[in-house]
Amino acid sequence: MNLRFLDMGMAGVLEASLIALAAGIVALLLVHVVVGRRLRWSHGKQIGWAYLFTLLTACSADIWNLVYMGIVPMQSPVTIQRVLSGIHDPDYLGMRVVGEVVAAGLGVMLGWLLVSGPLRRRGRRRSERRSARQDLP
Repeated sequence: MNLRFLDMGMAGVLEASLIALAAGIVALLLVHVVVGRRLRWSHGKQIGWAYLFTLLTACSADIWNLVYMGIVPMQSPVTIQRVLSGIHDPDYLGMRVVGEVVAAGLGVMLGWLLVSGPLRRRGRRRSERRSARQDLP
């Protein structure tokens, strides 16, 4: 996967994390609307599937590069050079993976808060109070 649009260093880690956060929110919203309501899935099942989809879409390239570098024997300089040339910013690959995985989880949980958590309940209470005030003479 071509990640050339990301900056180098910590700025790239932050950008990748923000992308994973947004992908987590969108994934939970899609799972909730498309599948969760129809099949009457529990919140845990919706969160689990949304997290899996987020990891597959937003983090898979970096996770694969990290795992590949740990599995393939790097015994020759040619192999090392070939593997490192295909990775965007190999110096910060580990930090980018950690940031993406954590941000993906936070995005899914933020999406859950928006869809069916306490934030939605708080919004309902405010709208009920407003309608009750309007009904008073």
